[in-house]
Amino acid sequence: MKRYTFALVSFLAVLMVAQVAFGQAGGGASGPRPGASGRPGYQEMRKRFENMSPEEREKFRAEMRERFGSRPGIMGREDQLKVVAAIQEQLNKLKAAVESIDPETRNRMRDATQDERAKLIQKIRDAMRDRGNAVRAMEQELAKLGFPGRSGLEPPRPSVNELRAIHSLALEEKATKTAKSIESLIARYERRAPDRGRPDQPRPRGERPARPPRRDAPGQADAGKQARPFALKTFDGKTVNLADYRGKTVVLEWLNFECPFVKHHYEKGSTMIDLANKYKDKGVVWFAINSTSHTTPAANQAFAAKHKLPYPLLDDRSGKVGRAYGAKTTPHMFIIAPSGDIAYDGAIDNSPMGKTLAGQEPVNYVDKVLGEIVARRDISTRSTKSYGCSVKYAK
Repeated sequence: MKRYTFALVSFLAVLMVAQVAFGQAGGGASGPRPGASGRPGYQEMRKRFENMSPEEREKFRAEMRERFGSRPGIMGREDQLKVVAAIQEQLNKLKAAVESIDPETRNRMRDATQDERAKLIQKIRDAMRDRGNAVRAMEQELAKLGFPGRSGLEPPRPSVNELRAIHSLALEEKATKTAKSIESLIARYERRAPDRGRPDQPRPRGERPARPPRRDAPGQADAGKQARPFALKTFDGKTVNLADYRGKTVVLEWLNFECPFVKHHYEKGSTMIDLANKYKDKGVVWFAINSTSHTTPAANQAFAAKHKLPYPLLDDRSGKVGRAYGAKTTPHMFIIAPSGDIAYDGAIDNSPMGKTLAGQEPVNYVDKVLGEIVARRDISTRSTKSYGCSVKYAK
């Protein structure tokens, strides 16, 4: 990874120098190509082109395309520098992800308790995910810089989830032919991708399969471990202490209103608000928690006012409570039973961005568990894999 990072840095340094020189010499996409002005007859041809009518110019372009073939346009200097800046930003994220795992992690894991080991494993997974995201983002930016004959990296193939999002937009805009084409492409991806590991085939976001218990694993009575106590302020300065709600069912919703998955539940619908209102008279208390390190009180107050939140929005910009609970994504849901045990940990439902995997019925896990708690029935689902954007904790 260090060699890969060094190679990228070296490439970017050379690329930036070349781009600046190219932009100054060429004047961007609209100016003449380097060296072109010195060719015989170039100035005459340029003058003749400038005096053409729009129809004559289009005819001239068609003739040139037919004679020489079409060539992709070259990005202007400012656009190239924007791409370089975006690559530099992702390179910084890549460096942070690599540095977040120190060489002693493996040794610490050998001597760690079960809870400490789980945290270390999650930290490694988060670092690997962030590293992969940064590399993919850089590949996309580098692909934009491909010049004719030197195409650079091809953009990565879109994932099934991305195609489904495009499919939804096509349906909304009543572009039926486009929607059918995307449906065929999704079906082809799903047939081709194996059940595990391919980026174009997301793992099913259903319930976690049961694993055989480890020798040092806690017994069934400990499955619903006690919720960690906390006291947080709302973004308008009021204090909320979890201990004050002992004996009630408490829902914790990890939220980042910049995340598309969260926006879906607040702008495409009102999933969280509807559920909170449904159970508010049945002994259920709802708290939204924002652990996004760069968020501001004003932005959160504006979000709460815009959506008329019927529950407090708590300030966890330090990330202390989010890390204590192991909140990984936005949204990530936790339900605390009246006994103080965690009754549920996972996704809000099995339909990311409103899309349920083929063969599955839509299930709102939080609604299901709250209904079982209120009716004093056994809880059928205690844990699922959460989906969404990663929680943007402070470094």
